[in-house]
Amino acid sequence: MQTLYLSICCTALLAAAPAFAMKTLPQLQLALAYQQQEAIADFWISEKLDGVRVFWDGKQLRSRSGDWLKVPDRLLTLLPAFALDGELWAGRSRFQQVMQALQQGSGHEIWRGIRLMVFDAPQQAGTFSSRLQFLRQQLPDNEFVQLVPQRQLQTKAQLEQLLQQVVAEGGEGLMLHHGQALYQSGRVSHLQKLKLFEDAEARVVAHLPGKGQFSGMLGALLVELPDGRRFKLGSGFTLPERINPPPIGALVTFKYQGLTHKGTPRFAVFVRQRSEP
Repeated sequence: MQTLYLSICCTALLAAAPAFAMKTLPQLQLALAYQQQEAIADFWISEKLDGVRVFWDGKQLRSRSGDWLKVPDRLLTLLPAFALDGELWAGRSRFQQVMQALQQGSGHEIWRGIRLMVFDAPQQAGTFSSRLQFLRQQLPDNEFVQLVPQRQLQTKAQLEQLLQQVVAEGGEGLMLHHGQALYQSGRVSHLQKLKLFEDAEARVVAHLPGKGQFSGMLGALLVELPDGRRFKLGSGFTLPERINPPPIGALVTFKYQGLTHKGTPRFAVFVRQRSEP
């Protein structure tokens, strides 16, 4: 009788939480840093969006870590039956709106203005150029779904000019996708990112008190990199963030320009707190 009871309970739990039982990591393609020796004309170039990476399998929307995302049903009905690789994006410098929408779940007004920006069709055969042509012909263009604009340039001078323009307008940088590349999971050289600043993530270890105009508020975060290196992160915070800083243990993103002679990030600037599943 006890064995039967346990069996019934386990069956009920699996039925109630299929996402937990079947959680798998999407086999996404990840970018490497820009390789300057590459021929620019071989690549399609788009803006690097500051959004949340997602995978649509034709039925469910999942995060990069494999979690099912709570998106309004009316938006899901606007998605196609084939797989998509893209980002949920609300516009430049509006990353927090996307995070708040995902935290609040479906059915909220906060989803207004958020779009699924599509940059690949991972389950379609052929090169990136052919997959891009497929998306241009088959991807619905509606209030929720939009294809990321792609362009081709001929010289590195044109690439540098475009990078400066995008950054000046509030963008993060550029993505370069080799036109002849097949879709492959993991980090690949045929998908590259180009930015004026590098970025990384670190864990908050302590809050360091502010002085002067920041007296009684956060002065800096003491953060730790994955390899154990620690450093102070003291710039880039808004006044509300100094009053209510990321908690101890939180994961934060920062940008920087190279490394110091001690091996710590140079000119590190806080960007945002990262959410974790």
